[in-house]
Amino acid sequence: MVKHIGSQALADQENNAVQLRKAAGEWLKSMREARGLSQTELAELVGVDYYSFVSQIENGRGRIPAGRFAKWADALGMKRKDFVYHILRYYEPVVFELLFEEDEQQSA
Repeated sequence: MVKHIGSQALADQENNAVQLRKAAGEWLKSMREARGLSQTELAELVGVDYYSFVSQIENGRGRIPAGRFAKWADALGMKRKDFVYHILRYYEPVVFELLFEEDEQQSA
């Protein structure tokens, strides 16, 4: 039997996803500012035509495509693995938990 998710549960999931995207955006903005980069400079470094894309990401209205994680990590001066570790926490919390749950418990 297939269990269907109710409309309230779907709305809650969407709200949580929006909140996580906003938190990711805040983290990305803090990383950009720590590097002393403007949105325009970061856009150029990651290979997007418009700084407004960076603004959308930082405001939680979009996500960085996974295929661009390496460029963003490089632009922000981060190790790629560290960048993916942090961004997955926000973008894919279930995947993050599956991958790193044991690591998190051991370090506690």
